Amino acid sequence: MTKFREPEPTKKSPLRWIARMALLLLTVSICLVATLFVYSRWQQTRLGGIADVGGGAVGLNPLELLFLESYLSLNVDALESPVGSGNQSLTFIIEPGESAETIANNLIPLGLLQDVELFTRYVRYTGLDGQMEVGKYLLTPDMTIPDLALALSQSGIRDVEIIFLDGWRISEMVKYLEATRPANIDPAEFANLTAGRAPFDRSRYDFLSSVPDDSSLEGFLFPGSYVIPVEADASYLIDIMLSRFNQQVPEQFRSSFDNQGLSVYDAVTLASIIQKETRVNGEMGLMASVYGNRLSVGMLLQADPTVQYVIGYHEESDSWWKSPLAAADLLIDSPYNTYLYGGLPPGPITNPALAALQAVAAPTPSEYLFFVADCNSEIAGSHVFSHNFEEHLLNVNQCR
Repeated sequence: MTKFREPEPTKKSPLRWIARMALLLLTVSICLVATLFVYSRWQQTRLGGIADVGGGAVGLNPLELLFLESYLSLNVDALESPVGSGNQSLTFIIEPGESAETIANNLIPLGLLQDVELFTRYVRYTGLDGQMEVGKYLLTPDMTIPDLALALSQSGIRDVEIIFLDGWRISEMVKYLEATRPANIDPAEFANLTAGRAPFDRSRYDFLSSVPDDSSLEGFLFPGSYVIPVEADASYLIDIMLSRFNQQVPEQFRSSFDNQGLSVYDAVTLASIIQKETRVNGEMGLMASVYGNRLSVGMLLQADPTVQYVIGYHEESDSWWKSPLAAADLLIDSPYNTYLYGGLPPGPITNPALAALQAVAAPTPSEYLFFVADCNSEIAGSHVFSHNFEEHLLNVNQCR
């Protein structure tokens, strides 16, 4: 009897097994990549515009990108919240060679950051970690981490130029500061400090020793151009203006004032009147002589600018110096009205420039007692001078 043999099992080819495994891995990989892609897009949607700074995440590998997107999406609320409390501007400096982590750690003591990890991962994700520049920055605690990162990746603080015109009174300076809002200067604080309504240490400037304690700094805020850091406040500005005055009015000027029987305060008061009387620097010395001659013989100064100072802002002419004055204006009862009160007014009416101060320090010798606008001169704003009232009337009538 023949024995029946069972067939031997078919042997599987190793190549076929490898092919099946490769196919399986490819399928799993495709599914994983698709899942990761969908998840990544969901994370980006959750992040919204917080990380939309342009060119972010350059050079990140897919796994790091996915990790950062996942981490940041879980911290969206923290990214959208202020890093601290308050809105007081603070100066922050990035030194050469500082890493993003070092910068983050330096922000903490200033109250400009609480979460170093969130900051460093955000700047890594956006690509701003390599763009933060050395420099000085003005930051506020109400900024968010994206705000901070973007601010620190831009150029640092730039200086600001402020220009005060010759002969502006403090009120005009305040209006200028209100209109321009330069640096960190509060116009109201500037007004209060210069008026003496807020504490300001005047003892550092010996030329202010003749200024009455209850008087403003009118006359001593030297006009001109000032370049200041963007974080400068009102006190800083006042300091450099007073320092400029100290530089521009040397000891020889002050000695000359003293020789004429004038304190620095008196001299600045007189210079402030001359500053508003003429735009022609070359005749300021003669005007100083006229006023000096009048004071020496007890005549009233009769200076229009002192009355204009009392009137203040004139709405109809949109000017702080009403012109022409009406007859009624000359009767305003004020110690500044030099048509009614003898001697110098109580204090300066403007902040004079160097030419007017030089004129008081070195008046042009003359016996003139009067002057009036010269309508026949080719030099705009110039004046004609006279020794007595009769000559003065002839000069006045020439322009009528």
